[in-house]
Amino acid sequence: MYKNYWGTVAALAFAVAVGTLQMTVVVPLLPRLQLKLGVPLSSVSWTLTAGLLAGAVAIPLVAQLGDLYGRRTMSLVVLALLVGGSVLGAVAGSLPLLVVGRILQGAAAPLLPLAIGQVRTVLPARSLPTAIGVLSATIGAGSGGGMILAGLAGGDHQLVFWVLAALGVVAFALVAAVKEDRTAAVRSGSPDLLGAVLVSGWLICLLLAISKGSEWGWGTVGLLVAAVVLASVWVVTARRTRTPLIEIPMLLHRKTVGATVASFLLGFALFATIMTLSAYAQGVLGASVLQVGLYLLPTTILMLVVSVLAGSLMRRFSAPALVAGGSAVVLVAALRLTTLPGDGLGLYAVAAVLGLGIGLGYAALGTMAVEHVEPAKTAAAGGINALVRVVGSSLAGAVGAVVLSAGGPGWSFAVAAVAALLSALFAAAYGNLLRKPATV
Repeated sequence: MYKNYWGTVAALAFAVAVGTLQMTVVVPLLPRLQLKLGVPLSSVSWTLTAGLLAGAVAIPLVAQLGDLYGRRTMSLVVLALLVGGSVLGAVAGSLPLLVVGRILQGAAAPLLPLAIGQVRTVLPARSLPTAIGVLSATIGAGSGGGMILAGLAGGDHQLVFWVLAALGVVAFALVAAVKEDRTAAVRSGSPDLLGAVLVSGWLICLLLAISKGSEWGWGTVGLLVAAVVLASVWVVTARRTRTPLIEIPMLLHRKTVGATVASFLLGFALFATIMTLSAYAQGVLGASVLQVGLYLLPTTILMLVVSVLAGSLMRRFSAPALVAGGSAVVLVAALRLTTLPGDGLGLYAVAAVLGLGIGLGYAALGTMAVEHVEPAKTAAAGGINALVRVVGSSLAGAVGAVVLSAGGPGWSFAVAAVAALLSALFAAAYGNLLRKPATV
C-alpha cells in the first residue's frame, strides 16, 4: 500500500478515457471517410464495427489475463496496441489497413475492468466507491469526448488518429509509473484459450449478423445459428474448465446479474442516443462535425462532475438505486429528443440531462458489478460488466441504423428511451432483490 491513492486513480482514469475515445471517435467521421476512400457506407461502417468487435473479444480475455499476470502489465500491453493501431490508422491509405488499425485500437476496451481491479488492490475500502465511480464515469466522458475530438479535428480522421496516438503514449507513461500490489492482483492458473476462441466466435457471428443483416439476407440466419451453437459449446466447456474465461455462475449469480443487464441496457441507450443525435444534427439541422461535438460537450462535462460526487452519493444510497435513478434521467433526455428539438439550445439542454444520467448510472455500475465478489475476481467481474456494455453499444449501432432508415430519428430516440426505461426498472428490481435474504 502507498499514500498517493488519488494519483493512481487519476492516471488510470486518464488511460480509461483515452481507451474509450476510440469507441465513438469514428461515428461522426463515417460520411467523410466514405467520400475520401470511395467506398459504400456499408463498407466504411466497418471502421466502427471492427473496433467494437475487437473490444468485445478483448474484454473477457484481457480481464482474465489481468487477473493471472497483473493488471498494470496488461494495461500497458493494450495501450501499446492502441498507439500502434492509431499510427496505422493515421497513415493508412485504404479501407483494409484502416480497419486493421481500428481492430488494434479496439483492444483498449478492457482498460476499465483492469483499472477497477487495480485500484481495489491499493486503495482503502472507504475510498473505493469514489474511485470506482470516477473510473466508471470516465467511460461515458470518453465516449462524448470522442465525438468532440472528431469535431475539433475538423473531421480529418488522420489528425484524429495522430492525436489518439499521442494521448496513448501519455497514458502508457502514466500507467507505467503506477505501482501494483502483485500479490493481491495475481492468481494462479492458465488462460482459457479455448474459451477465448469460442467467445470470439459467437460474438463475431452475432455482431456480423446484426451489422450486415440487411445486406446478407438468409446468410444472416446461418450466422445466428453459428452464434447459438458456439455460445452453447462455450457454456458447456466453461463449466468444466478450472479457470474459465468468463465464470458462468458469476455471470448469472443473483448478486451480479443485475449489473450485467443494467450495463447492457444503459450502454445501448447511450450509444443509440449519441449516434442518432449525430445523424439528426448533421442530416436535419445541417450541423458540422465540430458542432456535433459541441452539442455533446455538456454530456461530457456533467459525466465528469457527477463522477466526482458519486462516492459521497454511494455512501447514502445503494449502487442499484443510483443506477435506477441515472437510467430514469437518461429516459427523460431520450423522451425529450423524440420531439426532435429544432434549435441548438434545446440540444445543449438535453445533452446536459443525458450527461447527468449517464454519469450517475455509469459511476454506480462499477460498484454494482464488483461489490459482492472477492477481490481476486474483481477484474473478471468488471470484465463481464464491460463486455455486455460493449455488446449493448454494438447492438445499438445496428438497431439505430435500421430504425433511422425506416422510421426516422424520432423513433430511434424512442428505442433508446425504451432501453433506459428497462434499465431503470431492472436496477430497481435488482436492488429490491438484494434486500431480501437468499433462500437455499
